[in-house]
Amino acid sequence: MRVLYFAWLRQKIGLAEEEVAPPPEVRDVAGLRDWLATRSLGHAAAFADAKQVRAAVNQDFATPDHPVAAGDEIAFFPPVTGG
Repeated sequence: MRVLYFAWLRQKIGLAEEEVAPPPEVRDVAGLRDWLATRSLGHAAAFADAKQVRAAVNQDFATPDHPVAAGDEIAFFPPVTGG
C-alpha cells in the first residue's frame, strides 16, 4: 500500500510517501489513519485531529469508512478550499 502525505502532514511526518503493509484488521481509511498514528511521534502529531485530515483512495476523495486494500494508493491531506 502506498501512502502519500501532503502539506503540513508531510512536514510533521517527515516523509512525502511511504510503502506500508498494515495488519489485516486495517480495512478502511479510518483504521489506516489510526494505525499510521502509532508508527512515530510525527505520525501521531499529523493524525492527532482526525477532523483536520482528508483522504483519497486511488485518487478519489474518500470518507473514513472507505475500504482500503493492498495495492491501493492512499493520500492524506488537509482540507482544501477553492477560490
